[in-house]
Amino acid sequence: MDTAMNRASGILNDLIGRVADTGRGLMKSAPQDDIFDICEALLSGKGEATGLAQARVIFDRYAALSAEKKQVFFATLRDRFGVDRAKTEAAYNAQELSLRALHAASEPRSQELIRRLNRAPGGTLKLVAMRQDLLAFMDKDASLKPLDDDFRHLFSSWFNRGFLELRSIDWNTSAAVLEKIIRYEAVHEISGWSDLRRRVAAPDRRLYAFFHPALLDDPLIFVEVALTPSIPGNIDDILASERKMLTPDQALTAVFYSISNCQDGLRGISFGNFLIKQVVEELRRDFGKLTTFVTLSPVPGLRKWALAQVADKALPERLAKIVEQAEAGNTTADLAELTAHYMLVARSARGGATDPVARFHLGNGARLERIHPNADKSERGQAASWGVMVNYLYDLATIERNHEAYSTADDIIASTQVRRLLKTR
Repeated sequence: MDTAMNRASGILNDLIGRVADTGRGLMKSAPQDDIFDICEALLSGKGEATGLAQARVIFDRYAALSAEKKQVFFATLRDRFGVDRAKTEAAYNAQELSLRALHAASEPRSQELIRRLNRAPGGTLKLVAMRQDLLAFMDKDASLKPLDDDFRHLFSSWFNRGFLELRSIDWNTSAAVLEKIIRYEAVHEISGWSDLRRRVAAPDRRLYAFFHPALLDDPLIFVEVALTPSIPGNIDDILASERKMLTPDQALTAVFYSISNCQDGLRGISFGNFLIKQVVEELRRDFGKLTTFVTLSPVPGLRKWALAQVADKALPERLAKIVEQAEAGNTTADLAELTAHYMLVARSARGGATDPVARFHLGNGARLERIHPNADKSERGQAASWGVMVNYLYDLATIERNHEAYSTADDIIASTQVRRLLKTR
């Protein structure tokens, strides 16, 4: 079915490409014309073929810009293609004020420009790449945020759950997709084809990804799943090249051990919450004996936070001593207690959990279930958290209640086992 859909999409893109080629002959702009003049022409024009050709030229011109000129391009879009003040004031001062008409009049022109660029062949993927550049510039120039708000507003509609397709990735999946899985893995590096085969071809391993029809075989996000007899306490047992494999009917637990976002240009567009919940349903349907759905997750912010707390003398003396021991390589330091404090007591400046992975899973309605020191011996794991990993439990009976408690009251839901790790300061 995927092949047929891709073939159909390819035929449509070829047709659009031919229309765009026809439009090039109808364009009045010359090669030396300013890119912003072509943007203005795209916004004012009504011809489909000419519009497609203009959009293609804009993408081509943008791709040829230096990094410095791309930043100028975004700043100019923000300033020159913002809200039409005269049009907005006219709508506001109309004899019969219409809120709908006022809303339409006050929309930034840049949003309509992005919509029209999206019509070009491959336009969606090019816009995602364009936003990736924009986000990089925003790290140093926050004034570009209004333009990013336009991208984010439109992407939230174009990439909503209704357009996403869940696919199970296995060894028979096309090599083009499998190569992207290797490249996009962001949590536990896939060292090559043999490593990938262990993750997608073994009977007790599964991998699921979300795709969007406009991006064809380029995944948006994927999750790797291990089927195990119980809740695991370290990542080596899952990633080991030599391990005892289970048949699926022996498994009682599904472990989500790696979640990777694939498109930097879609940062802030949420897919993960839909992905995990749908994968849980898929697994329940396919493997009736599964009773537990849990993650084995990194704690990427722990060490950085702890060192900053020590520097600011903000930790109780006992916890500061644990940090000192961990930095000295003492693997017997009580990192579980420190992690419980980080997870349950510390709060980010904007509210909620301090750890980014915790924010994601707690926001989905998961429960912080267990803390495992020395669970990740990799260089990355040691640098981020001295090897600490945690389990978040997805209990379908309590997901919605947990989500509401976290999102509305800032309550971090944790098991009794984790809460017992907190000691009187």
